[in-house]
Formats: sequence, structure tokens, C-alpha cells
Amino acid sequence: MAIFLFDLFGSASIGVYSLTTDEIMIVPPQVSEAASKKLEEWVKAKVIRTTVGESVLIGALACANSEGIILPHYARKEEVQAITSCSDLNVAVMETRKTAYGNLVLANDSGALIDPRLKEKDAKIVADTLNVEVIRGEIAGLPLVGSLAIATNKGVLAHPLLTEEERKTLADALKVPVDVGTINCGIPYVATGLIGNKFGAIAGSITTGPELFIIGQALDVVKETDET
Repeated sequence: MAIFLFDLFGSASIGVYSLTTDEIMIVPPQVSEAASKKLEEWVKAKVIRTTVGESVLIGALACANSEGIILPHYARKEEVQAITSCSDLNVAVMETRKTAYGNLVLANDSGALIDPRLKEKDAKIVADTLNVEVIRGEIAGLPLVGSLAIATNKGVLAHPLLTEEERKTLADALKVPVDVGTINCGIPYVATGLIGNKFGAIAGSITTGPELFIIGQALDVVKETDET
């Protein structure tokens, strides 16, 4: 269980372009076979190369856990097929004007924290698809909880301005320890530059040593020397 450093498209904002669960990792088709193999080795998850709605912004647009995946309304049939052909995930294509479900939902296999502005019927779809209880809440006083934290089945790393009340809500929702930190030299929107699961984590290439230490503590992983 380790932390690795990586870039996608020359950017340290790897969480914008990818997502991972304990079973799968979704990356854009432009990621090479060699890089995909390395990613699979790092997080012990099968890499699926596809877009979401013909966009490479997979981490911003989609949210997943080991049970299901939430996609925006313009996800294409062939993209859904690429996911279902490699996994047995429940798939929900949301029929709403909201599209950035990676920013709206923070989930692991035990629960989900959702943007409090989501309608009740949409919250129910999220709960049914991911097979978890959903709780509405904010992080650092902001509603885009999926961009403000990363959650695995071992821990949560959240925006450094997380309040104590928000920390309790997060811990109650996701049932894992909660810590705070930054990525990529001080970026507080940690999900933009960090992905992970119970097997390991991958951070943006400019994440500092002290940041890596905090990530390791929060997600129960350690820094590796192998990086790209």
C-alpha cells in the first residue's frame, strides 16, 4: 500500500482526469498501454480507458464506489458499455442539468456525502446506485464536496478548513477516520490532484513531502520511491 506521483496530460491535476475504486480505475483513452499497466500495478485495479460524454474530465464528471457509478446525462452508450463490459457496477446516467457528479458526491463503500442542493429524487438514485446511505453536507462551508475531499475505504483527506462539525458529519457518513491536508504545493481542493483506494494512492507530481506524509497518514498508505 503506497503513494505514487503521476501526471496526466502534463498536469498534476490527476484527480480531474481519472477516478478509482478498489476494483477499477477509469482514465482517458489517450493514456498509453504502458502507463495503464503501471497504474494497475499501483492501485491493484483494472484500468478502463474511456471518456465520459466525450470528455477526458472523468474525475469531475463521475463518482463511483465498488457498487456503482454515477454519470451525467450526456454519457454515451459506448462509454457505459466500456464500463459495464469490464465490471459489474450499477450504472446511473442522471437525467438532470447538473453534470459534475464527481464534484457533487463524495463516496466510499460505506456511505456518501452529497451536495446539499441535490434534489431528493436524485439523492435516492445516488443511494440506490452506490448501495449506501447518503448524507447531505458541506466541506469548509462549500457544497462541492466531491472536489474538496477524497474518500477510500480506509480514510478521508479533506480541505484544510474543514470544521469540527463537518468532520463529524464526514466520519458519520463514510465511517472512516477523517484528516485534512493539501496536494500539489498547497491546493486545498484535494480531489483535483489525488486518487486512491484501499491498496494505494496516486498524487499529482508536484505534491510535496510534507503533503505526502499527511496523505499517507490519512489514507493509511506510504510514499514509494517509484514515480513518473
